[in-house]
Amino acid sequence: MSADANCLPGMMPHAEQYLARVETVRELARDTWAVQIRQPELAQRITPGQFFMIRPESGSDPLLGRPFALYDIYSDDNGQPTGIEFGYVVVGKLTSIMSNWQPGTRVILWGPLGNGFPVPTSKRLLCIAGGIGQTPFLAVAREALGLQTYGLPARTITRKPENVTLCYGVRSADYAAGLDDFNQPGLLVQVATDDGTAGHHGLVTDLLTEQLNAENTEVQVYCCGPEPMMKAVGDICLAANVPCWLSLETPMACGFGACFSCVTKVKISEGEWDYRRTCVEGPVFRAEQIILP
Repeated sequence: MSADANCLPGMMPHAEQYLARVETVRELARDTWAVQIRQPELAQRITPGQFFMIRPESGSDPLLGRPFALYDIYSDDNGQPTGIEFGYVVVGKLTSIMSNWQPGTRVILWGPLGNGFPVPTSKRLLCIAGGIGQTPFLAVAREALGLQTYGLPARTITRKPENVTLCYGVRSADYAAGLDDFNQPGLLVQVATDDGTAGHHGLVTDLLTEQLNAENTEVQVYCCGPEPMMKAVGDICLAANVPCWLSLETPMACGFGACFSCVTKVKISEGEWDYRRTCVEGPVFRAEQIILP
């Protein structure tokens, strides 16, 4: 463990707290930004679908950190993981502050947190995203296609999918974030917009249904985005008998299971349910487990 990292009381054993520095801030789309944070240890250990908590080094407004999913890691000239990048939409106080961060800004972050997406094992992988929900899928796709490894030790893809598709739904074309980043060898991107300014004029679930109607055997679906969209995706996949994992974007305070502010309803048996912490048992759950409103 490095000198600038330490385990927080009650934190999961593999998660640590780090003092790190901002390297770059770039605009991805309307009101949408990406930040690179230099932190080699976290970059070596985090896996697709996991997240971390971050806050400014100084100040108490906001007091608590905020959770952000891994967008991707970046490496030095020797191919060694150097830092992480994450994306966000400006919606509140911290995200407004973050869009004004400069290279060298000192931040506190802790992670890696959560379970992340499983290593894909199917012939086809469909990633369904809405809003800022595309964030986890750059790393998911790069790992599945054998373009990047993640984790320490590195996770192994025993069966590389023959087809990886991202179906990405946004309000309009100017909110479609990171499309250039998703221009990866072997990755097909389909866009749906509410107003028809790009791609399919309609819902991202239309694209999912089209994909499953074409072929729904040997396919896995990963999904992240607004809860109503994820519920619809889960229902479509359950009806088609297609395995589906949902990554919840539940608000949380601590990120490591101490505060119980991020609980979600999970089925434990027929007709019975219990609460599970999104930050520890999730944020990724099988669609048939989750009870969404």
